[in-house]
Amino acid sequence: MPNHSYSPPAFLKNGTAMTVYAALRMPKSWEKTIAVPEPSYQETTFTGINDVPIFGLVAIPEKPRGTIVATYGITGTLENQFYLKLLGRKAYSLGYAVVFFDWRAHGKTALLSPTLTSDGIYEGDDFVCIAAKAKTMGCPPNFWFAAFSLGGQLALWAGKSALSLPQPALEMGLEEKDIGGVAVICPSLESNRSLNYLERHPIGRHLERGIAKNLKTLAYELYNAHPGEFDLEAIERANSIRGFDRELVIPRLGFPSVEAYYEATSPLYFLPHLQKPTLIIYAEDDPLFDPTIVPELKAICQDNQAIDLLSTRYGGHVGHISSKRCQREAKDPDIWWALNRILEWIERQ
Repeated sequence: MPNHSYSPPAFLKNGTAMTVYAALRMPKSWEKTIAVPEPSYQETTFTGINDVPIFGLVAIPEKPRGTIVATYGITGTLENQFYLKLLGRKAYSLGYAVVFFDWRAHGKTALLSPTLTSDGIYEGDDFVCIAAKAKTMGCPPNFWFAAFSLGGQLALWAGKSALSLPQPALEMGLEEKDIGGVAVICPSLESNRSLNYLERHPIGRHLERGIAKNLKTLAYELYNAHPGEFDLEAIERANSIRGFDRELVIPRLGFPSVEAYYEATSPLYFLPHLQKPTLIIYAEDDPLFDPTIVPELKAICQDNQAIDLLSTRYGGHVGHISSKRCQREAKDPDIWWALNRILEWIERQ
């Protein structure tokens, strides 16, 4: 890859500061940072693996050059994820069809089905099945799977799914050669270590509690949307990320413990086997993830030629807001360094 060094504004040379700034400040001002308009999206209901209905949005420009299939992180909806909206605007302006979806138990998908999350076990196949349906709608290959944070973990599972396409995708006419690759920003790679790190860290504990609060809200929404499907007492006991998975997720998936579930779903262990072109953008100061993962990730990516790793000293969690000098050096049109690198990488492929 070209050597695109990253540098943030001076006041964001701290992973927590960048993370908080991107999460709290940018949702209010992101539209002022980009000059291209919102695509005209068509609402669609896809069918994921095991016949789970999944709500999505599709935008197809004239003479599309390929298709980007993407989703967001641990909580949120298509309506409020500005970072995904940024990707959609930028990709569409470059001539790519765009397919976004509310993943399992999120947004309008949660209204369609009581099916809970699986941190990639089924969502990887969902990505592929969505691409297959999008192909029948006129979205052309190559298909690029993209996401950030926990969504990045799901997209990496999609890269794993691409090694052996699920039967429903094959029946809809998707071929292995149709899948171009995967591009992710700050993906969750090893859940046991990172959650332990988050729970121990003074600032991390506050971040964990914030995420857990959002997960509990999500659980109550599922409870109200699907009467009789969920145990209210279990929801009330789910006061942490770990508690959410222990009380609600792993009983339905058959795992004996949260630790076993996290080990089974962590992409770090299958990265060496990925074969589709894969871009991983990873900030070494990301406050949500155990920093001991970084040298391991570098070693794995060095040994697997299918993976391009952009590991940056700064960037925080899904931030990578660039300084003016960085924008000039990269010839970027805006502050969104990581999104620009994803689209640049896809163009080169």
